[in-house]
Amino acid sequence: MGRRGNADIFKPKGRRNAAGGIALLEILKKSLLEAPVYKRGEYHYFIHPITDGVPQVKPSLIREVISQIIRMADMDVDKIVTIEAMGIPIGMALSLATDIPLVIIRKRKYGLPGEIEISQVTGYSKSELFLNGIEKGDRVIVVDDVVSTGGTALATLDALKAAGAIVKDLVVVIERGDGAERLSAKGHGIKTMVRVEVGERGVTKVEETYRR
Repeated sequence: MGRRGNADIFKPKGRRNAAGGIALLEILKKSLLEAPVYKRGEYHYFIHPITDGVPQVKPSLIREVISQIIRMADMDVDKIVTIEAMGIPIGMALSLATDIPLVIIRKRKYGLPGEIEISQVTGYSKSELFLNGIEKGDRVIVVDDVVSTGGTALATLDALKAAGAIVKDLVVVIERGDGAERLSAKGHGIKTMVRVEVGERGVTKVEETYRR
């Protein structure tokens, strides 16, 4: 079974809902609805601690997110994999909570033996990523902050397959656009916590998705 580490620290401390249970993801949902938005071309970007690291990342928010990952994911794995940059706070907290080693896919080349280069195409950029630290047969969970087009996740999954890893789960905090549907259509299981809709005046809708 997967190691549990300090998982008790990350147990939810939310308010009780009408049914008497813990009101899950309340901090995440409220902070998303309050997130500022700026426009780049025709695209409206929301600015949020989980996706941007600004204005500040509160421990209560990270605790809530990590609690939900532990609750919803298959943690019987050898390694946690995440992507630079904003996957790092999530991956690090999850690693501390479970004592499972963390592998970070980086934006710079190190030239280590077995390094795999990943071509990443998102909705607004193209870049190269580099995967190290994965051995054939490793069971891994991939965690990240947001999925929009699905380009980064698809490239990451292809690289892990090339490295011989077994992807047990893929968990992303925030879903926007059709990226999750693209991944599902290609046969990749993906779990998200919330789906957002964004307009020029801000985040207009936050819908829980983690029950799917």
